[in-house]
Amino acid sequence: MEDTIFDKIIRKEIPAKIVYEDDDFIVINDVNPQAPIHLLIIPKAQIPTLNDATDEHQLLFGKMILLGKQLAKQYGIADNGYRLVLNVNNDGGQTVLHIHMHLLGGREFGWPPG
Repeated sequence: MEDTIFDKIIRKEIPAKIVYEDDDFIVINDVNPQAPIHLLIIPKAQIPTLNDATDEHQLLFGKMILLGKQLAKQYGIADNGYRLVLNVNNDGGQTVLHIHMHLLGGREFGWPPG
């Protein structure tokens, strides 16, 4: 599997504004924010897309969602609301083939998204 920019950030080969890190995840500010708070929650496991996830990844995805909740509270956006978004493949808006979840908040989001 080819290295992505996220793999290089995880290995600290290129700089990024890391706001959280543990054994399973690294969280950075999005370089092209779509909201006042826009974080990328990136698993350290190399999983290209959600389509590549298996039953073995259930715990990891559960942790990722709960980490999103924790960060929303930490950044003061939990009470007003926030979005957790997984983009899958090109038509779904995924630009880096290393699964990651967007945490967006700090403004009101309309429906449909856009």
